[in-house]
Order: sequence, then structure tokens, then C-alpha cells
Amino acid sequence: MDKPVYVTRPYLPPREDFERELDGIWERDLLTNNGPEVKRLQDALQSFFHAPQVELFVNGHQALDVAIKGLGLSGEVITTPYTFASTTHALTLNGIKPVFCDVRASDLTMDPQQIESLITEETTAILPVHVYGHPCDTEAIEQIAHKHGLKVLYDAAHTFGVTIGGESLTLKGDVSMLSFHATKLFHSIEGGALVYHDASLTRIFNAYRNFGIEGEEHVDFVGGNAKMNEFQAAMGLCTLPHILQLITERKAITERYREHLGTVKGITMFYPDREPDVNYNYAYLPILVDEAEFGESRDALYERLKTENIFARRYFYPIVPEFGCYRAQHEKDALPVARRAGQQVLCLPIYNGLERNTVDEICRLICF
Repeated sequence: MDKPVYVTRPYLPPREDFERELDGIWERDLLTNNGPEVKRLQDALQSFFHAPQVELFVNGHQALDVAIKGLGLSGEVITTPYTFASTTHALTLNGIKPVFCDVRASDLTMDPQQIESLITEETTAILPVHVYGHPCDTEAIEQIAHKHGLKVLYDAAHTFGVTIGGESLTLKGDVSMLSFHATKLFHSIEGGALVYHDASLTRIFNAYRNFGIEGEEHVDFVGGNAKMNEFQAAMGLCTLPHILQLITERKAITERYREHLGTVKGITMFYPDREPDVNYNYAYLPILVDEAEFGESRDALYERLKTENIFARRYFYPIVPEFGCYRAQHEKDALPVARRAGQQVLCLPIYNGLERNTVDEICRLICF
């Protein structure tokens, strides 16, 4: 490739739209502390998700941290080893022991059949991840949680726009956390949100994201600074109207990849959009590379594509229990499905504006 092709590129809305939002910020002289842009974005997202409650944050990690604190989680939380570092770090930084549950080979989300064997007297919650926007088996997970009196907090960082039966995936569980990082389908440059049902959590979440301050004379929580600012919200407001078109474009890119790679021996693709009632967001393009059948390892393919100026991503690699900070706490041979995925998954470039002939060339090089 003459120019580098990265695994993703951020969508930028029409510049004039963003400049109009900036004009309003300049006129009001309000840059942060829950200004009108943040309120408008909060209302717009509440409407988009048809959600009872939405709170905005400076980034997804801070949103997850506040959710853990606000739900009063402690002791042990069952989570997935196949995720981004933030998921596990948020638990650990709150003094909680992450207990890893292996994933399903079909979609790399948490395997509900293994959850109950991991529950102890110290377990307070289940923290699954909708990996690549693939919906977890929410019904099975929430039945287990209800049976054992546990909270369900979803890491929904990848799920913007995903629906099941016409309902936003963010409405599952007690709380769902979203990331609005620039690499995500919907972004506010940096940002995050919590979507939830219980209105009594609003006071707690707001306090934790603002140093615990609840008024001029009241500080009842030890909180931090996790507030979204006006510039972030402005970008979100400019991006949101285009989201359905962005999903449509990414679907076409995904289908082009599938035309080329769907029948290649040793390459496995995922088809969450073929599940009943699922409307997928096509945020990622993961493939599984079976070295024995394909004739080349995932890592060799990854390196070969780099020599062609194509920058795919081994996402997630290494898996969390293989991080230096967690390795000593977990058995080397445990979690076989997640470990295999960590060695085989490669996320290929997908972003709005990725040209059809570029996809064709990437696929030609993969199959070369």
C-alpha cells in the first residue's frame, strides 16, 4: 500500500457542524462542570437508547470505576479474561479480586455455563464484556445473577448501536458502561457513559464523578474528577446524527471482507448479525487464524501485513491473565478458549471511508 492502512480511523463529522458548536461554547464561556453541551448530549443519548438514565463521563474507564463504586461492589467479581486492560484494572484498583471465567468459542463472550462454579461467598457481581459488540448471553447471565443475588455490570464499550429485538443492548443488566474513545464507532474524542435503570444511583454516580461534592457544604463521598467537558460533548453531538449511516457503510465493508474470506480454509469469521433479532454495529472485523489449516500463524500474517503497510491489530493479545501484573495469580493452563483466541484473533482494518479496492487488496494479500 502506498499509504498506511490502520485498523481504524476516527470518523470526523462535517467541520462546519463542529464549528457551530464551538461558537456556542465561546459565546457562553462555559467549558466544563456539566455545561449545556453535556446536558444536550445526555438527553440525545437517552433518547437514542430509549434509556431511563444516562450519565456522561470524561472516558469509559472512569465511567466503569464510578459504576463499581456506585454499585458498592467488593470482594470478588466474575469477569472475562478476554478484554481490554481497563475492565480488569478498574476492579483491581477498587480492591476487588477479578475471577476469570472462560469465554465461548462461538463469539468470545463469557461462557454462562462456567459462571456458577466460580461463585463464592465473596462474589458480589458479574462483569461480562460484549466483545467486538457481540452480545453476551444476557438472559443466562442475568438468571444466574438473580439466583445468587449478584449485580450485573456490562462492559459495553463496543456496543454503540447494537440492538436485540429492537432494544438497545445497553439496557441489559443493572448498569452498562460505554466508551466514546476516538477509536469507537461513536465518539466524543474521549468520553464514556453509564446507562442504567435505578434512578437512585444518579445521586451516587454524580457525586463520585465530581470529587464527592453534592453542594457547597456537602461532601459525602470520596470521589474524583470524571466529568465530560463541553468540547467532548460538542463532538458527540456532531457525530450522533450520522451513526446509522456509519453502521450501514461498515456493514457493506464487512460484507466485502466476507465475500473474500468467508470460505478461506483456516480463516474463521464471526456472524453476530445472523443471530435472531440482533442488529449489529460492525465496529470491528475480527478473524480467527488457524495455523494448521491456513498454513501461517496469526502472528506471521500480522507481521506480513505490516510489511505491506497494513496495520491490523492483535486484539486482545496478550489476554489479561498473561499480563505481568496478573500472571502470578492464575494457572497457566486455565482458560483454554480465551488463551487460544489470544493467539489466533486478528482484527482487520475497518473504518468509514475504507475503500472497496483497499479491502480487496487486503484480502488478496491475506490469501497470497
